Amino acid sequence: MHPLLDRIERQLGLPGLVDRLSEHLTPTDMQSLLLETYRRRAGRRRPAEVLAEYEANRFVRPAAVSARRLLAWEQLAFAHLPPEFEPVVLAPVCPLGASSAVAGVDQNWAVATARNTEVVSDSTNVLALECAVRRRALLRAQPKSAEAVHLAAHHRLLRAQHYHDPRALPHFSALALCSAGRDGGGLRFELVALARHIRFYLQALGAFLGQGVPLHVSLTDLSAARAALLQEQLFAPLQAQFPDASFAFDPERASGRGYYRAVCFHIQVTHPSAGRLQLVDGGSVDWTQKLLGSAKERLIISGLGSDRLCSAF
Repeated sequence: MHPLLDRIERQLGLPGLVDRLSEHLTPTDMQSLLLETYRRRAGRRRPAEVLAEYEANRFVRPAAVSARRLLAWEQLAFAHLPPEFEPVVLAPVCPLGASSAVAGVDQNWAVATARNTEVVSDSTNVLALECAVRRRALLRAQPKSAEAVHLAAHHRLLRAQHYHDPRALPHFSALALCSAGRDGGGLRFELVALARHIRFYLQALGAFLGQGVPLHVSLTDLSAARAALLQEQLFAPLQAQFPDASFAFDPERASGRGYYRAVCFHIQVTHPSAGRLQLVDGGSVDWTQKLLGSAKERLIISGLGSDRLCSAF
């Protein structure tokens, strides 16, 4: 972006403009400036121009997925949601920096608004904020509270970055789960929460796809030292409950390192013609530790791309 910004500053004859705006304007002043700028630009637009942009802008075009199929999946998923999880309806926008400050991803992945917010690009980030609010209330009432918070949301996400994968979409629906709690030692909280998440996805996907569609769970131990514990306390009980699913460790997984902390997982499904499709990604993160300033906080997140599921099957 820097060459582009340099050109704009030269063209306006205002060197250092971006630095001045970002460093010296308060958020409310910046909001007022942007709102008036967009009001004036919108006032000069003709209806034909709006229609042309509607046809060309990848962010605003309708999704190709069947609305009926998407609704059927949402209803079935919530019907299989464990009673510990509370479904919530997220707002379309979240605080500016919800992705970059909390999850450490590039801010340009999100679409910022003129009102100092950003369009939700990852619902797990927003669920983590809500988990932190609820965990903080529990800790204020009882400083060492171990009561867990489990939230779920089905939300349409908007992402600004360009992908090389042609299957990647600028906006799509995702089902997300978040489980927040307190460190119990020996990965106890993480193991219980991971089992809840994986069990839910296997049950819901099995019911949605029907018998005979193979499901595969891969787990990556980011410490490379807990395979025996994970096999005994996580994989073995799940394998007994879901004998038709396959479970394997994936020590070579490259994605998610630095994003997830102790452990992460994928769930894939075998498509009759396209091979294995990755549908679920999840693992442990340190977001509530940072949000609440406590190393004792623990958080497990996961998400499933609903558009990919409903379009492929």
